[in-house]
Amino acid sequence: MSSVANSMNASTPPILQVERLHKRFAVTGQRGAFLHAVDDVSLEIGRGESVGLVGESGCGKSTLVRLLARLHDPSEGRILFEGQDLAETPALRFARSPHRSAVQMVFQDPTDSLNPRYTARHTIGEPLKLLTTLTAAQQQLRVQELSEQVGLPPELLDRYPHQLSGGQKARVGIARALAVHPRLLILDEPTAALDVSVQAVVLQLLQRLRSELGLSCLFVSHDLNVVRLLTDRVAVMYLGRIVEVGPSEAVFRHPRHPYTRALISSIPGQGPRIKLSGEVASPINPPHEVCRLHGRCPIGQDLCARQMPQLRAIGDDSGHRAACHFIDGA
Repeated sequence: MSSVANSMNASTPPILQVERLHKRFAVTGQRGAFLHAVDDVSLEIGRGESVGLVGESGCGKSTLVRLLARLHDPSEGRILFEGQDLAETPALRFARSPHRSAVQMVFQDPTDSLNPRYTARHTIGEPLKLLTTLTAAQQQLRVQELSEQVGLPPELLDRYPHQLSGGQKARVGIARALAVHPRLLILDEPTAALDVSVQAVVLQLLQRLRSELGLSCLFVSHDLNVVRLLTDRVAVMYLGRIVEVGPSEAVFRHPRHPYTRALISSIPGQGPRIKLSGEVASPINPPHEVCRLHGRCPIGQDLCARQMPQLRAIGDDSGHRAACHFIDGA
């Protein structure tokens, strides 16, 4: 964890506390069947802290961030932002709540998330119209300030998305998210749709903005090297559950959950690749007494088929935890 985030967390409570969050979707055509996209997730984000969320496609990351951004309603659980439960407000009403400006999101594909009928100026200014009492003149000044902040040349403000490059569209999306001075920024694969050279520039921009603005961030990405670089802590998700969480360097240097080890072994230069056997279990009506990795785990035993492991501390009080019965022997 960075020294800034560490000092802020030591003196203040977390800005976000997620407690036993669930999201179930009814399965079409299967009466009584539910897909458990997010299953009993608890997570904290400190003030000024950047937390990474990693895991394979389909593990529930995107559903989780949409719950936290209040684009979906949870089936169960609490989302405490600065002590207030945001889950008590339905998603449709939350769009106009006072907390909407405090929690903003940068979406995965800047092309899909921008209205093709809006200019960059209109897109960046839209949250100011909906969530502030600024005059039209003040809104325009704020848009100009934001374009400068994200490095978008002012002459591009009156262009439409199809007239902008991928990197320029990403900057518009970031400026829109920052328009109303959020305290928590959720970034869902913000560079996944960009070319590699553009990714580096946008990531440097995000790193600078986080430092300058003192933002708390939840950063979702498949790129583990990026997560290691940009985050203080990391949470690893598998089939809807958090299986390991801790300081980024601790998790990347000494992963303790078998799934985390396999995931990190995919990074070039991390030693031999660990391949898990078997197929990923179905998230539809999963048995709650069975470890989700059971049947694929290289160190699994009979206990794993009888009891779901819970997150437990590893070693000292660094906050490194893993949900495995056999951490000590791993």
